[in-house]
Amino acid sequence: MTKSLDQTAEQLGDILLSSGLHMVTAESCTAGLISMTLAAVANSGNFYTSGFVTYSENAKTRLLGVHPDTLKQHTAVSEQTAREMVRGACARSGEPVGLSITGYAGPDGGEDGTPAGTIWFGWVLPDGRDEAECHRFSGEPKSVMEQGTQFALEGLIKRLKRGGQ
Repeated sequence: MTKSLDQTAEQLGDILLSSGLHMVTAESCTAGLISMTLAAVANSGNFYTSGFVTYSENAKTRLLGVHPDTLKQHTAVSEQTAREMVRGACARSGEPVGLSITGYAGPDGGEDGTPAGTIWFGWVLPDGRDEAECHRFSGEPKSVMEQGTQFALEGLIKRLKRGGQ
């Protein structure tokens, strides 16, 4: 049985609370779903401080500091952009832990031929490392957004458990 988004967010909250850590999010294709999921957890204000929803390239540049050349050379749905988004969110919030998500929830993919359902994730861990991973999901846009949210939260849990604390 798979965990629900709420259960996954609660598990992440427990890990962050027990470690005394705070986190930030930078979302594009999920348009705030990760923030909403985290904010619904009891005591979320003690581990989740802020979130950026940067749906457009202009917002990614202005709010998170994603370099325009990164977007031009690699597109908004790329490893480089996911890493710059999460690093920018951590830098602007001052938080040691962060996650980013950028992709095409659908129904269409990118003009560069990237298929719908392609999502890049970025994470910054308490030791300052940043990591990125790509995954492709299938289904309607809302389902892809939910799957992406689950993957982002589980990815952070996995990384914190393996020693990023």
